[in-house]
Amino acid sequence: MISYETRTGSICFTENFLSKLIGHAVTSCFGVVGMMPHNPRQRLFGLVSKEPALDTGIKVRGNADSIDVEIHIMVTYGMNITAIAASITEKVKYVVEDSTGITVNKVTVKVDGIKE
Repeated sequence: MISYETRTGSICFTENFLSKLIGHAVTSCFGVVGMMPHNPRQRLFGLVSKEPALDTGIKVRGNADSIDVEIHIMVTYGMNITAIAASITEKVKYVVEDSTGITVNKVTVKVDGIKE
């Protein structure tokens, strides 16, 4: 949980909230087919659930000053992966900083699959 104090009170963001916020931003980027699970728990949940979760494939680490984000995605065949990664990086930084006020220090995009 990431929390910080303001003059009017305390603000807390869970990692689950940040993961879903980032997942929504990533899946709306052009060329991204879907998210790939990054640990066995997410793989198992993906097999059991019929609907893909937005927080699949996202790791968020950090504190109230800045966070690091790792994203695992599947892209469309024939697309420029560098352009997709740059688009995701900029969109994630904008959405997180605009919604929460937390600075995104680093975004790591890992392409785990290609779909035709």
